[in-house]
Amino acid sequence: MVAEKGGVEVTDEFITGAQVALELCQRFHIKVAVLAEFSPSCGSSAIYDGSFSGKKVPGMGVTAALLRRHGVRVFSQYEVAAADEMIRSLGE
Repeated sequence: MVAEKGGVEVTDEFITGAQVALELCQRFHIKVAVLAEFSPSCGSSAIYDGSFSGKKVPGMGVTAALLRRHGVRVFSQYEVAAADEMIRSLGE
């Protein structure tokens, strides 16, 4: 479940956004994505725990998980060099 600070659940909206991102990756043959770590949508190895205290827990965001399930290689903004290396290897 994904919720705003006030407690309003926004899971459906996050799923819809993830589906749009996947559709765009498929339409434009995107194989590598660099997403914002810790986001409930984009985190690739850790996300905020939902307490709005800044605490992080291991896990993936909604979009990162969906893209990975469909073969898109997902990296965080801290892994730009690795993402670049992956892009170069796919071009060979």
